[in-house]
Amino acid sequence: MVKYVIKRDGRKVDFNSQKIIAAVTKAMNVTEGGEDIVLAAKIADVISKLDREEMSVEEIQDCVEMELMKSPRKEVAKKYIAYRNQRSLARSAKSREIFAEIIDAQANDITRENANMNADTPAGMMMKFASESTKTYVDECLLSDDVRDAVKNAYIHIHDKDYYPTKSLTCIQHPLDKILSCGLKAGHGESRPAKRIETASVLACISMETVQNEMHGGQAIPAFDFYLAPYVRKTFQEELRHIGEFEGKDYSYLNDTKIDDYIRRDLVGSVGDERVVQYAVNQTVGRVHQAMEAFVHNMNTIHSRGGNQVVFSSINYGTDTSAEGRCIIREILNTTYQGVGNGSTAIFPIQIWKLKSGVSYKPGDPNYDLYKFACKVTARRFFPNFLNLDASYNRDDAWKPDDPRRFEHEVATMGCRTRVYGNKFGPKTSIGRGNLSFTTINIVRLAIECMGEPDKEQRIAQFFRRLDWALDIAAKQLNERFNFQKTALKKQFPLLMAGLWLGSEKLEDCDSIESVINQGTLSIGFIGLAECLIALIGKHHGESEEAQALGLRIVSHMSEKVNGFAETYQHNYTLLATPAEGLAGRFTKIDRKKFGVLRGITDKDYYTNSSHIPVYFHCTPQHKAEIEGPYHAYENAGHIFYVEIDGDATHNPEAIMSIVDLMVRYDIGYGSVNHNRNRCMDCGYEDATEGLEECPHCHGHNIDTLQRITGYLVGTTDRWNSGKLAELKDRVIHK
Repeated sequence: MVKYVIKRDGRKVDFNSQKIIAAVTKAMNVTEGGEDIVLAAKIADVISKLDREEMSVEEIQDCVEMELMKSPRKEVAKKYIAYRNQRSLARSAKSREIFAEIIDAQANDITRENANMNADTPAGMMMKFASESTKTYVDECLLSDDVRDAVKNAYIHIHDKDYYPTKSLTCIQHPLDKILSCGLKAGHGESRPAKRIETASVLACISMETVQNEMHGGQAIPAFDFYLAPYVRKTFQEELRHIGEFEGKDYSYLNDTKIDDYIRRDLVGSVGDERVVQYAVNQTVGRVHQAMEAFVHNMNTIHSRGGNQVVFSSINYGTDTSAEGRCIIREILNTTYQGVGNGSTAIFPIQIWKLKSGVSYKPGDPNYDLYKFACKVTARRFFPNFLNLDASYNRDDAWKPDDPRRFEHEVATMGCRTRVYGNKFGPKTSIGRGNLSFTTINIVRLAIECMGEPDKEQRIAQFFRRLDWALDIAAKQLNERFNFQKTALKKQFPLLMAGLWLGSEKLEDCDSIESVINQGTLSIGFIGLAECLIALIGKHHGESEEAQALGLRIVSHMSEKVNGFAETYQHNYTLLATPAEGLAGRFTKIDRKKFGVLRGITDKDYYTNSSHIPVYFHCTPQHKAEIEGPYHAYENAGHIFYVEIDGDATHNPEAIMSIVDLMVRYDIGYGSVNHNRNRCMDCGYEDATEGLEECPHCHGHNIDTLQRITGYLVGTTDRWNSGKLAELKDRVIHK
C-alpha cells in the first residue's frame, strides 16, 4: 500500500487518491468520451495498492499514464501526457520571457520590484534570475493547494516568496551591546570587542551588513545612542592618555570626571585640569563626529546580498540623556544635516527619533534641544522619522526613568514601519526579535466580489464572511511557512543565531532554530482599505463618517481575528499596515483585468497603502491625523503616518514640530514628513526649488526629485515600479 508521496521539494506527505482522480477526470473532460469517475477511481485504487510505501510525484504520474494506456480510454492518456508536458512548457516559456527582460535590463515591474535593488548590475541580474525561478518552485512545491489558489487568484500575496526556500527570517532589532562587548565572527575573520568609538561604529555596520546576508528583510539598531554611549567615554579616556603621554603626566584620575555635555569650546582662559578635560572633550567630539560620518557613509556604500543592495538599515535613538548618549545623538544629527559626498541626503540608515514626554519631546525635557535639532534635520533631510513612545499601545509599565537599561522597555521600529513589541512567548521587548514572515490580503478584491449584492447590510455581511475566509487562509499559510522555517539549523545563520536572536546563544550548531524563532512574529497585512470602502458603500474613510466607522470596524475585526490565531497556532500573530511597494500595482492590474475599470477602485494603477487616506485626497494634516490615527492601535505589526508639506521646509522646522504634535494628540505611533527635495544626479547638489530643471552648481540637467517610497528614501525614481510612480504623481500637499 502506498502511504506517502515524495513531493518535488523532497517533503513527504500522505498519499491522497483524490488528487489522482481529479487529474484524470480533468483529462477526460477534454475528450469526446467525457468524464468517467468510475474508471478514474479504479486507476487511483490500483496505484494506491502498489507494493510501495512511498512514491514520488513523477512516479505516480508515470503509473497514471500506464493505467490509462491499458484502459479503453487511451485517448485520455494522450491528453494527460499533453497536459503534463504543457505545464512544463508553460513554466519554461514564462521563465524565458522573464529572463529575457532581465538580460535586456528592461525597466519594468519585475526588475523594479524593489527600489533599493539595482537589477541592472550583474549581481542584481543574478538575484532576479534566482528570485523569479524560486517563486515558481515555491508555488509548485511548497504551497498547499488552497493557499496556492488564493495566491494565484490574488486574494493573498506572500512577501519575499523568493526567500521562502532559504528558511530565512525577515528582520531583527540588533542587540548591538553584545557585539560591541564580545566582538563577532563573520566569515573567515573575527573582531575583538570595541574599545573606542571608531571601532564601535564599524562593528555596528558589520553587524547589520553580515546579518543582512542571513535574512530577507531589514536590519535595525533599537537603541543606537545607549549602545554607543560607553565608547564616547572610552574615547575621552584615551584622549586623556594621549595628552598625558605628550606631557609626560598621568591624567587617569580625570577618567571619571563628570561631564555635563560634550561640546567643543575654545580653550582660551581655561587652565590646569579644566583645560586638559576640555581639550580631551574637543578631541572626543571630533572623533565621534568622524565615526558617525563613517557609519553613515558605510551604510550607503557597503553592499550585501552578493553586492546587489546596500543594507536596508535603521537606527532608533533619542532617549539617552547621558552626556555621552547626547554626544552620539548630536553628531549623528550633525552628520545627517551636512549630508554625504557633495552634500547629498543619505538614504540609509533610516533614522527614527524616539519621542517621550519628560525625556525627548517637551520644553524642559533633558533632550528637548536635540529634539528641536532633529526637527531641523528632518526639514532638510527627511530623517529622522518620529516614533511616539507615549502612544497608548507603546507604553510599558516596566519603563523607569532612572533605569540605565530602560531602552529594553522602549518599542523600536524598522524604518519602513515594521514593529515587534508584544510577546506571548517571552519578554515584551523589541530587542533581539523581529518579524518571521508576512502575507498581505487583498481586501479590495473581497469587496468587489460583494458589489453585486444590492442590499448594503447584506453586502457588508457578505464581505465580512469573505474576509474571515481570507484571514484563515493567510494564517494557515504563515503557519505552514513557520513549520518550514523552523527546520533550519543554527549553523545556517552564523551571526544571527550566535546570540543576536533572542535565546539563540543556547543553541548548538546542528540544533534546529525551532525553539527560539517563536519569539518573532507572523504578520498578516492588508492593502486598499480606501478602495475597499468605496466598493462597499461608495466613499472612502477620509470623506465619510460612515466609511470611517466601517473602516474601523473592518480593521478592528481583522485585529481580533489575528489575535485569535495566536491562540490557535501558538505563535505571535500580528496585524500589519502593509508597506506595499512591489505589491502597490500588482493587485490592481489583476483585479482590473477581471472586473474592469471601476471608478475610485481599479481606475488607477495602484491601491492605497493599508489604512491610509488616498494620496490624491485633499485634506489638512489634522484631518489626516484624525482619520488615520485610530487605526494604529490595531496595526500592532507596524504602521506609519505621512504628511506632505509644501515648499522649502529647510527653514521651517516648526512645521515638522507641529506635525509631531498631531501625532501625539491623536495617539499616532509612528510618522514622517515628506517635502520637496531636488537632487542633481551628476554632482549631488540638492535644494528645494520647485520645478528645478538646471543645477545651479554644475549646470547639468539630470535632475531628480528625492522621494520617500514607503518608509524609506530612494535616490532616484528610475528604480520605482509603475504603480508607485503613478501614486507619486497623484500625491497632493496636505494643507
